[in-house]
Amino acid sequence: MFVTGLVLAAGTSSRFGAPKQLLPYRGRTLLDATLETARGCGFDQLLVTLGGSAAAVREQVDLAGVRVVDNPDFGTGCSSSIVTALDAVDAAAGGLVLLLGDQPGVTAGAVRALVATAADAPLGVCRYDDGPGHPLWFGRAVFGELRSLHGDKAVWRLLESGRHRVVQVAVPGPVPPDVDDRAGYEALLAQDAGTAR
Repeated sequence: MFVTGLVLAAGTSSRFGAPKQLLPYRGRTLLDATLETARGCGFDQLLVTLGGSAAAVREQVDLAGVRVVDNPDFGTGCSSSIVTALDAVDAAAGGLVLLLGDQPGVTAGAVRALVATAADAPLGVCRYDDGPGHPLWFGRAVFGELRSLHGDKAVWRLLESGRHRVVQVAVPGPVPPDVDDRAGYEALLAQDAGTAR
């Protein structure tokens, strides 16, 4: 099956106060780390949405092998990035895997397990030891519904709606942290330092 990977990186970082995409992480930027993982997932197509701080991201982040989708409505929530990106998804794609640009701890192994297990389903979600989390799977059958999403938590409302079968894929360990604020960034760095020891 042809699979598209979609990395959401168009946010304004309003709660953080600086572009999260460009935060230092492992000698590069946070978004570089996420895109490196995404490149290792074997996607047939890889998209990243940009909006807030797009010019600086283009200047500082390695976007080789990634198709950039500019989201002019980035201020209205992450659903707008999904809606905008759908126009760039290859017609051959049987589905897409959704990744967050500020969640570098997601592994290529989790993505491959998700695709292998959920590819025949409309929806798929990773089930970590402490609950559900990204990456998420959306089969082509639900692309029409994805186009109608609004706001920041709409993908979760779709997953919880009961309208479609949702395959849960067991992934060991806790949900990888995403960076919403300074405390989240510090927690990510502390976790990374602990793992390195």
